[in-house]
Parts: sequence; C-alpha cells; structure tokens
Amino acid sequence: MWRRRLSLLSDLPFPIRRPLPVTRPPSISIAPLAKALKPPPPTAAVAMAADFSPIGIFRSSYSGMAMASSPATASLLSLNDLRDNKGARQKKKRKGRGIGSGKGKTAGRGHKGQKARGTGKFGFEGGQTPLRRRLPRRGFKNPFSLTFQPVGLGKIAKFINAGKIDSSELITMKTLKDTGAIGKQIEDGIRLMGRGSEHIKWPIHLEVSRVTVRAKAAVEAAGGSVRKVYYNKLGFRALLQPEWFAKKGRLLPRPARPPPKQRDRVDAIGRLPAPTKPIPSTTEEKDATAAA
Repeated sequence: MWRRRLSLLSDLPFPIRRPLPVTRPPSISIAPLAKALKPPPPTAAVAMAADFSPIGIFRSSYSGMAMASSPATASLLSLNDLRDNKGARQKKKRKGRGIGSGKGKTAGRGHKGQKARGTGKFGFEGGQTPLRRRLPRRGFKNPFSLTFQPVGLGKIAKFINAGKIDSSELITMKTLKDTGAIGKQIEDGIRLMGRGSEHIKWPIHLEVSRVTVRAKAAVEAAGGSVRKVYYNKLGFRALLQPEWFAKKGRLLPRPARPPPKQRDRVDAIGRLPAPTKPIPSTTEEKDATAAA
C-alpha cells in the first residue's frame, strides 16, 4: 500500500515541499511584536529534518492536499480506500449455530422459564385479573341503531337553480347521490332537514328515509310532497348502485317490508328500480294517473 502511494508521489508533476512547522504565535497584546515575529527555535528545525523520511513526506503532503492548502495539490483518495466508520456495520446475530458462536443451544435465552419459551397470550398478566376485566363496563352499542345523512332544503334548491336537479321529476335518494348533493358515504338513508326552507318557491316531490317537521311543512306549503320510504341494506344498495347487480348478472331484489318497530316511522315501501314519478296520494291524482 505504501509502495503504491509513494509511486503516485513520484509521478506528480510538481516537487513536494516540506511544510513549515506550525507554531502558535503568542498574543501581540501581551508579548512585544519582536517576540511575536521571532523565528522558530532550532529544535523545531531538527524535528523537521528528522521527519524527512518517505513516510513523513507522504504524511505531510497528504495532509496538505486534504486541507487544500494549494490549488496545485492533487487528491490521493481512491475508491478502493473508501470504507465505513468503525462500528457502522454490524454482523447479523446468528442464533442456534453451534456452541462456538456463543448463541447456540439456548440461543441466549437461558435454561427453562417463561422467558425461554414462546410468547404468552396477549393480555395475560401472570394469573392475576387482567386489566380488561378489572375495569367496569360503560354503556352498550345498539345493534339496531340507524345513521341517516342530513341534507337541507336550501342545498336542494341551489342544485335545482343550477340545473343539476329536475324539479318536475321525483327527487329520490339516488338523485341526490348522483348529483353530488350528498356524499358517497351513505349508511342507512337520508334525513331531509329544514335548513334553507325559505328558498323553496315551487312544488317539489321527494322520497327520503326521514324528514323533519319543519322541512315537511315547508315543502307542503309550496305545493309539493315528501314521502318516507323504507329500504333494507340490500334494497338501499340496489337503489344507489343498480349497475352492480347487472355487472354480476343478478336480478334486483324485491322491496322488503319494514320491521314492526319501523312501520309507524315510514309511509311506504321503497320501490326498485329508482322511480321517476311520485306515488299519487289523492283521488284526483290517481284518476289523472289512470287517465294518462
């Protein structure tokens, strides 16, 4: 290695000069200027002459090049000299590879005991009552609860004025979803709210899961109607995504009847596929529908 580096030094186009010894000058404020500019003592010159050897030449020249003391210096660092710092790379711990490795047989776990065996059951605390049983229970989760996404009359009126919803046709929950009046994360249905009811100036007909008293009064005052319809999980999916059943080669499910506890909260059973005309409620409307 030293031979290769010395050969590189011999091929340099410029002579290698011995660096002057670096001495720390005393403070000018304390010592006189003459002492500050005093030449180095002869002991330093002797040490410099003693350091004039092949190894010393390489060390001095290499340090000067590394510090970039002159623009004519050349770097002697090559790719084969690059290596990581000590301790940067550690060998993988290989367990159970014989007694000579120091991690054979018991692999550093010792003899017997709970820690020498496999992991225990999650939450096991050695036989005492675990935390999940020490803490008391609070409340319950109702498996029959329903979550309805709210939508206001003001938002529906805004979409009607923008031309996204046709007020002459029946506005169903599929219409509200397709036009973007409500989000895509619909769980059990839609609840019609009375927010912005003053913007309803014309009759509209809607079919939703639930409706507030204020919203129903505002729609009926404008000459429209609101009907609460029931869909189960499968029927509600068929209402919003009928193309999914066609893609799977399945028929649309038949409308399901509401359970006994919800019969008083709905007006009718939801129709499939999504209807476009409201169900006539009065005798005059039934006669007009039959005549058409």
